[in-house]
Amino acid sequence: MKKLKIGLVGLGHRGGMVLDGILLKLSDIEVIAVCDLYEDRVEDAAKNIQDNKTHGVKTYTDYNAMFRDKEIDAVIIASAWESHSNIAVSALKAGIPVGMEVGGAYTLEECWELVSAYEETKTPFMFLENCCFDKTELMATFMARDGLFGEIVYCSGAYSHDLREEVASGKENRHYRLRNYLNRNCENYPTHELGPIAKILDINRGNRMLSVVSVASKAAGMENYIKRNSDKYPDLKDIKFKQGDIVNTLITCSGGQTISLILDTTLPGVYDRDLIIKGTKGMYNQSANFAVIDGEVEHTKWTGIENTMDLINSAVKYEEKYLPEFWKNLTEEQKNSGHGGMDGYMLDIFFDAIRNGDEMPIDVYDAAAWMSISCLSEQSIALGGAPVTVPDFTRGKWLIRPRKDVVTI
Repeated sequence: MKKLKIGLVGLGHRGGMVLDGILLKLSDIEVIAVCDLYEDRVEDAAKNIQDNKTHGVKTYTDYNAMFRDKEIDAVIIASAWESHSNIAVSALKAGIPVGMEVGGAYTLEECWELVSAYEETKTPFMFLENCCFDKTELMATFMARDGLFGEIVYCSGAYSHDLREEVASGKENRHYRLRNYLNRNCENYPTHELGPIAKILDINRGNRMLSVVSVASKAAGMENYIKRNSDKYPDLKDIKFKQGDIVNTLITCSGGQTISLILDTTLPGVYDRDLIIKGTKGMYNQSANFAVIDGEVEHTKWTGIENTMDLINSAVKYEEKYLPEFWKNLTEEQKNSGHGGMDGYMLDIFFDAIRNGDEMPIDVYDAAAWMSISCLSEQSIALGGAPVTVPDFTRGKWLIRPRKDVVTI
């Protein structure tokens, strides 16, 4: 098999994780070019590649110069939220297939530019939403496909992740979250929870999102955290943050479903995407990994904490039938390929689609729609929770586009 020659743009925390955890371990991938604004990151990545792969690597601080390299078969973009769409547009226009990391959009124009660049060039593009490939999200998806939940009317999800230290250390780590939390108030990272839900509900493929309503709590978490750690963050002790601690977003869909999202990143807590699916015949709860299905559980029995605890992790009984083979036969090496295995699984599918000329499982229309929730939520919050319309980035094609799951079983 011919090795794919890959370029990597963005060598910060996420880019470094992708390089170390996946790309350097794949025998059928050759990273031939790296790019970042910071020269020390470029030098460190190049040395890492040469130490592990014993071949030279081209280094860039200008991504447009990198995209003139005709040897590159595909590029992975893991830059800051503000820049990754613009970089992807440049790569698409250069004819280089793109795998773009996630984050919310700043403007609708940014989303439309991405869609237009793809439609003009037809260059392959995949949005790298890794949570669409995770174990429980995929199991729940195929349970839904088999009708276990009946007609789905509601889904919810969250990005609950205590990021206070990461946000506060943004200057030292040259990380983009700090400047965003200082200056924006929105659902800034919607796609981890929204992506799997959008696939379950066939968004952009027979269904679409119509409107967004968002409200935000006050911003107290970061300021309290910095006050208690003022010796560590002296430059931030008098700084006011704009980003609300909890952002609640409600999305309505043309199919009649509603989607609820929660952003929770500046208060104490545990990591949780909290996927919940509710249908006419049953429901699924990811956090406790249980399903309640008509005919299988006596619903009236499950009242009170003691009885509910009996349900925890009971959904394991569905794994044999509804999990893809990857998750049934996960190796230790795959498990260590990033986020428990889902990163490597996702990139394998991206690379295979490039080799085979297959349709990307998460395409440019998904990217635009999912990312748009950030700027739309920002508008809604600023308007006191008023509804804001979600554009149809497919230009009407959602009516006729067939379902596309990220994997099959």
